[in-house]
Amino acid sequence: GTGTNNDLYINQAIVFIEDAIQYRSINHRVDSKSLWLYRWYYSRTCQWLLSLTITIILALAFIEKPSSLTVTSDVRYRLPAWNPPCGLTESIELLCFLVFMADVSVKSYLIGWEEFWKNRWLMAYILTLIVSLTDWIVSLSFFCTENVRIRRILRPFFLLQNSSMMKKTLKSINSTLPEMASVVLLLAVHLSLFTMFAMLLFARTKDGQQDKEWVGYFRNLPDSLTSLLVLLTTANNPDVMIPAYSKNRAYSVFFILFTVLGNLFLMNLLTAIIYNQFRGYLLKSVQSSLFRRRLGIRAAFEVLSSLKETPANAQQSYVSVGALLQVLQKVEMDSRCKQAITRSLKMCSCDQLSAAQFQKLFEELDKDAIKQHPPSPEYQSHFMQKMQFAFGHPYFGYLGNVVALANIVSICVVLVMDADKQPSERDDFFLGAINCFFILYYLLEMLLKIVALGLKRYLSYPSNRFDGLLTVILLVLEIATFAVYGFPHPGWRPEFMGLLSLWDMVRLVNMLIVFRFLRIIPNMKFMALVVTTLLDLVKNLRAFAGILVVVFYAFAITGIMLFKGAVVPLGNTRATSTRLLFCHFRVQLVLYLKEKCDFVALFGHFQAEVICCLLHLLSVNLICRWAKIYFVAWWLISSVIWVNLFVALLLENFIHKWDRRCHREPLSDIEYQRTVELMFRDVLEEPTEEELMEKLHQHPHLQLCR
Repeated sequence: GTGTNNDLYINQAIVFIEDAIQYRSINHRVDSKSLWLYRWYYSRTCQWLLSLTITIILALAFIEKPSSLTVTSDVRYRLPAWNPPCGLTESIELLCFLVFMADVSVKSYLIGWEEFWKNRWLMAYILTLIVSLTDWIVSLSFFCTENVRIRRILRPFFLLQNSSMMKKTLKSINSTLPEMASVVLLLAVHLSLFTMFAMLLFARTKDGQQDKEWVGYFRNLPDSLTSLLVLLTTANNPDVMIPAYSKNRAYSVFFILFTVLGNLFLMNLLTAIIYNQFRGYLLKSVQSSLFRRRLGIRAAFEVLSSLKETPANAQQSYVSVGALLQVLQKVEMDSRCKQAITRSLKMCSCDQLSAAQFQKLFEELDKDAIKQHPPSPEYQSHFMQKMQFAFGHPYFGYLGNVVALANIVSICVVLVMDADKQPSERDDFFLGAINCFFILYYLLEMLLKIVALGLKRYLSYPSNRFDGLLTVILLVLEIATFAVYGFPHPGWRPEFMGLLSLWDMVRLVNMLIVFRFLRIIPNMKFMALVVTTLLDLVKNLRAFAGILVVVFYAFAITGIMLFKGAVVPLGNTRATSTRLLFCHFRVQLVLYLKEKCDFVALFGHFQAEVICCLLHLLSVNLICRWAKIYFVAWWLISSVIWVNLFVALLLENFIHKWDRRCHREPLSDIEYQRTVELMFRDVLEEPTEEELMEKLHQHPHLQLCR
């Protein structure tokens, strides 16, 4: 009937608009039951359940054998880790697989059989589930004693396929690989040529005492190539060149040329190419997202124009304002956008909307999210008005920054004076009194700002929330200190009481005071720009963090399976070479010194020793030489490709923010929130009417009247 058709058109319009908001494809079933299932599948509850399942299956690696449930990672001190019995993690895994099977079944049904064969991600999803279930059955048949579990390496795929932005990012990376391969090939040529030069320069001589460079780094082709590759990462710099330089200073020219050409030119050239190419491909991806949004809005217009209450027109279609208001009441979207669109509709003098007017209404989705701060309270008292003016003025905030700086300087002075004193000789009176004075000032400053700005306006600023939270924590800690140890006085050195000693409490308070000094960032324009750029990257580029998790997870699981039992434990006298014994002795010595001295002073030395021994383990027969492929692949993906991708996006985000900041009037009461799509909004092209209608007519499940 007419009423049933109208309800169907309304529901279709609701779903199409929600698809446009989330940049989803509209190529799915549009009958009544499928629309209900579609909205249920993309509801917060269902998506939260799916995300929880992905988190659980990824977290299983922490409790599966070898378990990571130990306090320390040092094999000399940690107790035997708890390993779950066979069948426990497998049962949890099976429940996760059942959720994934339901997920892929719903997705496959909603898009239809024809679209299913075009969707490679869904086919890969099913293949991953089949391989994982097969491996799960094999694992149970061996009573969980097998070492190789393929399904563990495949787990990150479940995270990857659940994010459309991660798929687009991966597609952009894949499209950038040919250009990156040219520079990587140039790096390989660079390494090969200098390897040949090194083997000729540092060849073996009759005098064994002068062959330290040959023995240590350039004995054969694989060792020479590995030494220069590690030098390209600067991990063995300057160790690799010290023997040759000790013999003849002229050898330094070789290493200088290699480092300058490799690190300064080729690596930075790779960064430039990645920035240029990846930015272009990401722009294409964002352009396709814009097309999906426009297509979803246009599809909603077309189905709403089919309502029986809308007058037919041979030349042009229209949508009634009442029908759109009815749809907006049921659409799940940001309240700001919904209120803006509803306000525009009520202000509209016409009862019918054309396609252009309909599309223009939903351009509100593309605008910056603007946060307006609440107004300050209006006081009638002349005295309160003066207080409001004085303590709400920016200069009062600058005074607070000066006081915070004075607090930091005073803490530094006391710490420098007490640096060489024994705990029994240290007098905590001065530091305690200083902290007490400044915390009282911070509390007074916070209360005066609340009076001047009002509580709602005060809390609407992130810097005030940060400042106020730390002030409250400092006040609570100070009260707790006084309650346990009494008020500060000369010779204030009470014995340990409660959970923390007095010195621990004072140190905790001082660390929070130092952390509180970050409040100066909003008052420094350039520093604030840098910090907001980094925060935007954290908030909006979750897809890149997700892919990074996928890479880390896959390499970690692969490393566990490849190198299980490969490295000789420390102290094992069955090592196969004198140098390896010496290497073990060096690590044990560093670990011993690390316990006796402070960690910071020995951290760099400890890293160098471990890297040295790891490289030696790779070069002898304890670990297969083919294992170098694993580490080189890790270096290429994590350090070369991924770091450069992050640098490219950091540059793009920073340049975009800098350009907008230079052309935007500073408004203290307005905050702009940007997304990845909005970052490229100024250079995107709007799709034409013909492109939208052509795509709509190709919809596999939607039959348009015109």
